Amino acid sequence: MIGLEAVYLLMGVMLAGIAIVNLLDRPDAKRYNKTMFWGIYAITFLLGTHLPDFVNGCLVIGMVLVSSIGGLGRGAAESATREERAASAKRWGNKLFVPALIIPAVTLLGTSTFKDIRIHGVALVDPAQVTVISLGLATVVALAVGMAMLRAPAAAPIQEARRLMDSVGWAAVLPQMLAALGALFALAGVGQVVSTLVNRWIPLDTAIVVVITYAVGMALFTIVMGNAFAAFPVMTAGIGLPLIVTRFGGDPAIMASIGMLSGYCGTLMTPMAANFNIVPAALLELPDENAVIKVQIPTGLILLVVNILLMYFLVFRY
Repeated sequence: MIGLEAVYLLMGVMLAGIAIVNLLDRPDAKRYNKTMFWGIYAITFLLGTHLPDFVNGCLVIGMVLVSSIGGLGRGAAESATREERAASAKRWGNKLFVPALIIPAVTLLGTSTFKDIRIHGVALVDPAQVTVISLGLATVVALAVGMAMLRAPAAAPIQEARRLMDSVGWAAVLPQMLAALGALFALAGVGQVVSTLVNRWIPLDTAIVVVITYAVGMALFTIVMGNAFAAFPVMTAGIGLPLIVTRFGGDPAIMASIGMLSGYCGTLMTPMAANFNIVPAALLELPDENAVIKVQIPTGLILLVVNILLMYFLVFRY
């Protein structure tokens, strides 16, 4: 059975390659820092499942020390000039979108078909992780198609991955860390504390009030924590499951999916989601580091209202 270990292996190999490329870049004054940072991160993917929790925790602390003490410096220079990129874009036109469109297409195909494939009675792909595994496969297929189309050098993928990851820096780890923080909050019972506080101060006697509280709470927690995956276990354990599902009989699948979308509205409006909102501003060299957030706030608020209405009219109808 193909499980998450296959995706971890892909990530680990890519990060190990980034570490090696950085190590070989002698002119880079921060090459040892970058090598250690991405190398340790690679170990967490390649061996993390087999290592004790304490060791994994030490590896994370090591990454923090490397990035905070020595720093990672600026990303590598682009491998092509602006004129070369413009000429390539003119030559290929809209065909450049083919590899990008392959990713959602193959992911959707894999999600809908892999769960039904069995060999000798055993599922080919872990049913609980079929979407993530399909996404990993889709990425590999898109990479192969892109390489064939552009006839790029064999080292181009890892060189470009190194350039982008070095530009993003420590923020690349942020979603994973915040998701882990959400799981810790859930284990610590923060959801129950939130439920107690909400019940004390907000009259939750009607379905619409509960839905608004859950959706807005998802957005607010995401704004504070920077990641909807971190907010989800807290708000769902505190409000979603006990109130929307148990008290009012709502559909848990609809509640969870629209609840996550409500959290993503908060992602659009917070600097805590640095990899989404701060890093792009830095890469584009915008004078205002919050420029992306300011543009996205109206969209985030409008979508939050839409999600509230969708949840109210759908979650209790099925």
